[in-house]
Amino acid sequence: MVPSTEAHAVLGVSRGVRLGYGVGSFCTATFTTIPGLLLLFYLTNILAVPAWLAGVVVFAPKAWDFVINPLVGQWSDRTTSRWGPRRPWLLGGAAILPVSFALTFIGPSLKGVPAALFVGLFFLVSATGYALYEVPYKAMPAEMTDGYHERTSLLQWRMIFVALAIALGGVVAPMIAGDSLDGYRRMGLVIAAVLLVSMLGSFFGTARAPLTGVSEPEANLRAQLAAAGSSRPFLWLLGLSSAQTLAVGVMLAGSPYFASYIIEDPKATSTLFAALVGPMAVTMPLWVWIARKMDKRGAMILSSSLFMTGALLTSLTPALGALYAHLAIVLIGIGYAGLQLLQFSMLADVIAHDSAVSGKRRGGVLTGLWTAAESAVSAFGALVFGWVIASGGFISSDPKNPVTQPDSAVTAVLIAETVIPAFIIFFGILMTLKYRLTATDLAKATPTPAR
Repeated sequence: MVPSTEAHAVLGVSRGVRLGYGVGSFCTATFTTIPGLLLLFYLTNILAVPAWLAGVVVFAPKAWDFVINPLVGQWSDRTTSRWGPRRPWLLGGAAILPVSFALTFIGPSLKGVPAALFVGLFFLVSATGYALYEVPYKAMPAEMTDGYHERTSLLQWRMIFVALAIALGGVVAPMIAGDSLDGYRRMGLVIAAVLLVSMLGSFFGTARAPLTGVSEPEANLRAQLAAAGSSRPFLWLLGLSSAQTLAVGVMLAGSPYFASYIIEDPKATSTLFAALVGPMAVTMPLWVWIARKMDKRGAMILSSSLFMTGALLTSLTPALGALYAHLAIVLIGIGYAGLQLLQFSMLADVIAHDSAVSGKRRGGVLTGLWTAAESAVSAFGALVFGWVIASGGFISSDPKNPVTQPDSAVTAVLIAETVIPAFIIFFGILMTLKYRLTATDLAKATPTPAR
């Protein structure tokens, strides 16, 4: 990254850099989507791991993010290189994540607890590689431009790639995986190759990215964490985004079960995801316009309300059928598109505000805390779903020994997939009402004198 001038900040980020940055979302969105969608089902229905233990396997490696992500953020804040403070770490992640992801889904000749330990180990390594890449990657937009609405426009390009990646993870990956061990092995290898290309593409594509608002890094990690705790906009944004992420995490983990036991068509996992991602690819310009008209907070409340309404409507699927379910998912997709765009645009605002007020470069640690919470909360969604269906009497199995689920387990799947996400995201709406950072606040932000 090269230093920018004031003129460049006014002109914004070039199209080539936007594309180069955006392609990295194939990594972030794919790694978020596929484990969230398929890992729990892979464990319970392919490797015969009990549902409660499978939920622990999905969640435990993500809890590690609370340790590694803030450290990676501090390291990237303090990095000095000819490639800038963030880009060297993109290469570090590219060296680890693709290989460990393939091994997570390699399909060992194990069942039950031994299989859970094997998958858990390589998923932990994957989480570490992802942290090395994700934390610096998501800190970069706040340093590319100092424009409040320019960040939303920049991230609109990123969200186009997010939509494509979610389509890959939610539509193509389940088709490759199918319901067999060999299918999951092929899927792991194919997605590992996609991750590698995406990570290298973002590294080379951001070589000419501007670097605005350069400041000195904070002295140590403790001071950075204390600064994060003192940032009211960051804390409220972290809270509301965590509620949204948990709702999405529960719904993602439950999608294969919803398709298999409510719609009674395992292949519907792909078409349901097509219904989710289609609006994301189409409505991004609309959400940019809404954010300008209603400000970002108002747009966030609207998008959350659409998501919540769609989730509640989906609960009527047993009575109204598969076509109705897909239409309800489209409504969820419209809301989800807004959530994805606005979360990261508002995070960039919070980082820029903190830098303006403190005079320090702390974006890496703020992003590290954000991504740690995002990863852990998303994985906790799978744990919640696993607990709910286990309480309903769900029976784990493998393809050679299929079972018939009791009615209580099917009911638990429906409730966990629809009512619980709607209830969670309602609390996210309440927290959004407390978020106050606006363009005017950013324009007035000045360094606070040190005590």
